[in-house]
Amino acid sequence: MGGRFLDWGNMPKAVKEYPEALQVVPLPPAQQQNGPGFWQVLCRRRSERDFEQIPITVPDVSQLLFSTQGITGSISGYQLRAAPSAGALYPIETYLAVNRVTALKSGLYHFNIQKNAVELLQERNVAAELCNAALGQTMILNSAVVFIWTAIVARSKWKYGDRAYRYIYMDAGHIGQNLYLAAVALGLGCCTVGAFFDDEVNDILQIDGTEETAIYMGVIGKCV
Repeated sequence: MGGRFLDWGNMPKAVKEYPEALQVVPLPPAQQQNGPGFWQVLCRRRSERDFEQIPITVPDVSQLLFSTQGITGSISGYQLRAAPSAGALYPIETYLAVNRVTALKSGLYHFNIQKNAVELLQERNVAAELCNAALGQTMILNSAVVFIWTAIVARSKWKYGDRAYRYIYMDAGHIGQNLYLAAVALGLGCCTVGAFFDDEVNDILQIDGTEETAIYMGVIGKCV
């Protein structure tokens, strides 16, 4: 458990990068002022599943990524993010399946948190495959972008042992709620997704399902 016999020399890094990415797209800085008030946003939060098949913008994507896992400060060498994480270990990685985003190619991306950029991993639309993996939920096809969250288990297990599995899902829940609230603030719809076949999503992401595995998704789009 935390604080006892920790091997600080082998502490896992809290970030992941893809040096072999097909393209690295810098994101504009997120806006941190103006917009609707917090209580108004909270009361308007709903799960929206009906989307217009029209694009959202890169600044929208930047705001959503910042709101879920953007770096907001640092303390004692730890880079703190918009959503809390047990022990500031941040086991959750974010991938984006882009369907309709202006100025972004359709494809599968990874969020590079330190560079505030998205890395293009696959230049093909994976929405139909994700829809099949998620038991045919058509909101995935109609959405502008699908957030796919994975867990790199060793980041939390390094400190917390088996209890890491509890904390990882708590972290994902915090991130999902932030996505909901940010979507409302931007005038967008959001619905998180827990019903999917893990192995099929892992195959789409080309991750092993053991050291890194898909645990949660969320769709974003403009509401009908």
